[in-house]
This record gives sequence, C-alpha cells and structure tokens, in this order.
Amino acid sequence: MKKQAKISVMHITYDMRIGGTEMVIKSIIEGSDHSLLEMSIFCIESPLGPFAAELLDAGIKIVKHARKPGFDLSLIKAIRQHIKQHKIDIVHCHQYTPYIYGVFAAMLTSTKVIFTEHGRFYPDSGTWKRKLINPILHRLTAATTSISAATKDALVIFENLPREGIEVVYNGTAALHYDDNKISQLKKYYNITEQQLCLGTIARLDPIKNHRMMLESFKIVLESGIDAKLLIVGDGEERVNIENTIITLGLKNNVILTGYEPKPQNLLAMMDIYLLSSLSEGTSITLLEAMSIGKPCIVTHAGGNPEIIDNNVVGLVTPNDDALAFAEAIISLSSDRNLMAQFGVEAKKRFNNCFSLQKMNQAYQKLYIASNNNLDN
Repeated sequence: MKKQAKISVMHITYDMRIGGTEMVIKSIIEGSDHSLLEMSIFCIESPLGPFAAELLDAGIKIVKHARKPGFDLSLIKAIRQHIKQHKIDIVHCHQYTPYIYGVFAAMLTSTKVIFTEHGRFYPDSGTWKRKLINPILHRLTAATTSISAATKDALVIFENLPREGIEVVYNGTAALHYDDNKISQLKKYYNITEQQLCLGTIARLDPIKNHRMMLESFKIVLESGIDAKLLIVGDGEERVNIENTIITLGLKNNVILTGYEPKPQNLLAMMDIYLLSSLSEGTSITLLEAMSIGKPCIVTHAGGNPEIIDNNVVGLVTPNDDALAFAEAIISLSSDRNLMAQFGVEAKKRFNNCFSLQKMNQAYQKLYIASNNNLDN
C-alpha cells in the first residue's frame, strides 16, 4: 500500500521574535500531527528572533528574505520560487502584509492560501485601495480566519471582506505549570509580603498595551488604602515612558518592572489578579495563560477581551481607556476574596473548554486537510 504524502504547510510571517502571533505559529507547529503535516516557516523580516532558534533546534526549516522598502516584487519572486522548489501545498499567511506577498506568490500555482488576522491597530482604519483589492484576493484564498469575533468584524468593516467567508479560530495555549517554592523565593526577592495584594500584567511595553492607564488606575487603588504592588513583566519601546510615568505618579516603591522573562509562569502565579489594559487586543496569550492557572482577571473592553472574559463570571470587563473604572474594578474585586476565588475557578474551567492548545490545533489541522482536499480535487 502506497504511503500517503504529508501535507506541506509553510507559514509566512514577519519574523519569529517574542509575540502573540509568533507564539501561535510555534504552537501550531509543535502541536501538529507530524505524521500528516510537514511544516516550515518563511520570514519576510529579520532578525528571526528567539522562537526561530528553538524551532531550528527542533529541526523545523526556517528561511528568510528581508523585504525591501515599498512593495517588494523580489520578495514575491523569492516566495514563489520557494513554493515551487519545495512543493508547498499550503501557505498559511499570518497578518495582512505577509498575506499580500503570500497570495501573489501563490497565484497561478496549485498552492492554496490560508490567511489569519491576529489583531488590529488602534484606532482601526482602512484604505480605499485595500477595500477594492481585498475581495479579489479573497477569491484566491482557500480560507480566512480571525482570532476573535471582534477581529472578524474589523475585517468586514475595514477590509471589505465577506463576513460569511471568515472563520473565527480562537488562540489556544498550553496550561501553565509553576513551582510554589520559586513563588515564595520571588516574593522575597521583590519584597512582596503575604499581606500585600499582588497585581500584575505580562505584555510587551508598547503604547497599544496602555500601561499608562494601568498605572493611573493603580495610583487610585493605593489612594483607596489598599496595600498592593504592581508587577509589570515585559520589555519594549515604551519602557522609558513607563518609568517616567511611575516617577511622576509617585509609584516607585510599589511598581516592579521585571524586564523580559522568557518563562514567566512563576511570576504569573505570584499575581493575585491579572490585569490587561490594552487599547486593542486580539486574543491575548498571556490572558489565556492566566486563566489556565485559575487567576481572576480584569480587562478592558478591547478587541477579543470581552469574548474571553465573561464579565462577572470569570472576571471583570471595564470600558476601554477608563482609569477610574479600571481602578474601581480592582478595588471591588480585591475586597472580596471569595469572589476572587470563584472567578479563578470559572476562568480555569472556561480555558479548558474553549482555549486549550489542542482545540486550536485541531481547528487549523481541519483547515489544512480541507484545503488540501480541494487541491487534490
């Protein structure tokens, strides 16, 4: 009996640095059925980043062709040559710019295209050129997915894509495991007492994450008489502004900036309440990780946040960019330890039911098989 050939799937993305999109790609690859699927990555920017190093060590093929400024025709040619040379069955394009290059490169070949939108800018917008060309590109695309219903709405409104042609596939991640002994050590290291409330967030230091609003809220929380510390895990371009805001608000003794942590599960486990203050968000991986270990969460009503956090069931959802409302939610929840525990239990249950790594991988594998069957037909 002839052995069935594996389906060759190539992910096209900007790079494989630390981020939500990159984590999803890594998770899809690591969680795929390797007897059925053969995966690789094509990056259109450099450097490749830390996730690339891990995947290369695991034997995953990764190539790069840094795009030139403007619309780079040579990049289309490079992707097209790679598709033909390596007999790629499916290109899975992550984010809009990789999608544009991927769909043009695959044009007039037998290779099928899948497009996944991972998030949107804030404030969102569209251009008449994209609204004109996107319906045409959509006809050349085997499947289009978004990581939240809010992201799907944005594709319909701002990108002129047909609603019925977009499938929502929520991000998934592996449940975290942590070490209680290391948590105790970390509390001592950061001088957090057992009596203090530990609030925290894990996100790149970027304006879209709105740490400024979180800090303004935290000041209100402290002024209410709550003994608390705020743990901000991550690094990025906004670090200097965040440091200046901490000083301006007089929060230096109560805010801890840890910098980037490659494996922050023990820091996350140390938090009593997980905070997410984003102006725009798709499906936050760190929010899902917080839920996986039963953390009550307070989030802004941005993007996919209210889809993930069922308000007053697994956490609290506050108006976007409203420091007072965010502070009041923290004050209210922290004063009710029973409710905190109840939210934590429900958060873990919701994670297991809706946002597991297995659930996400099954959804994408189904798309790959369906697209490949169309290829065979």
